[in-house]
Amino acid sequence: MAASAQIVAPEISHGKRAAFQVLAGGSAGFLEVCIMQPLDVVKTRMQIQATPSVAGTALNELHYNGVFDCFAKMYRHEGLTSYWKGIMPPILAETPKRAIKFLVFEQTKPLFQFGSPTPTPLTFSLAGLTAGTLEAIAVNPFEVVKVAQQADRQKKLLSTFDVAKEIIRKDGVGLRGINKGVTATMGRNGLFNMVYFGFYHSVKNVVPEYKETHLEFLRKVTIGFLAGTLACFVNIPFDVAKSRIQGPQPAAGVIKYRGTFSSMGIVYREEGFRALYKGLVPKIMRLGPGGAIMLLVFDYSYNYLLQNHS
Repeated sequence: MAASAQIVAPEISHGKRAAFQVLAGGSAGFLEVCIMQPLDVVKTRMQIQATPSVAGTALNELHYNGVFDCFAKMYRHEGLTSYWKGIMPPILAETPKRAIKFLVFEQTKPLFQFGSPTPTPLTFSLAGLTAGTLEAIAVNPFEVVKVAQQADRQKKLLSTFDVAKEIIRKDGVGLRGINKGVTATMGRNGLFNMVYFGFYHSVKNVVPEYKETHLEFLRKVTIGFLAGTLACFVNIPFDVAKSRIQGPQPAAGVIKYRGTFSSMGIVYREEGFRALYKGLVPKIMRLGPGGAIMLLVFDYSYNYLLQNHS
């Protein structure tokens, strides 16, 4: 945290500090998802499409040949609003999701210092892993609904409530219904936050701060972007497995993608190693700057609350 936060922090009660973390985390998540949603839709579309030569792939299904091709074809066939398909589940989930992420991260850091007077890179990584895993359990039902909406290629937009109700009616609330893919979500979010927080806070504490406001802002943006990009490379195979499990199955009535690692194995065997990194470009385009936005909004809003409402 900034030096100003460190001066004020000891005077703040534990409960008020937690409330500030919730408010700052929720604000950061809401802003990030509103700006970056179109790239999330494109990433999901690219991840759920199998290679055309794979058995069971619909020959008449529109195929996307890259990020910009996906944007263009979605606009032509589904209209501008298609870029924000599935935005309601993350909006509904973002405040509790980011609140859980940042609250658990901040509260568990002392548990992982292991006698060290100050947090270490291991501290940040383990706190991030814990935060991401708990966050995933809380938001997975929203992810299932979001993927179902993003995968829908019709122009008519189905409401979030209608999609959720249909999933529960057909498949129930268990691991094949509204909670399917939860282990893949835990792997995806846990790994992302382990790398994301571990890299960001460790590097931020090593790279000297600038006195000039604009240079300090750029320093944090750069570190946040690198943290988000590195985390994307590490966790994307789990993201691909999650999209295959939660998205439409290739053949009606047949569940091809079930478990996390078995789904990765199927993708690898049928489509090759590169298929495990499908959607990496839009994911980085979203979570690179998105990660920077989120951490900056959290840092600045949390410090503002500490300094002005303590």
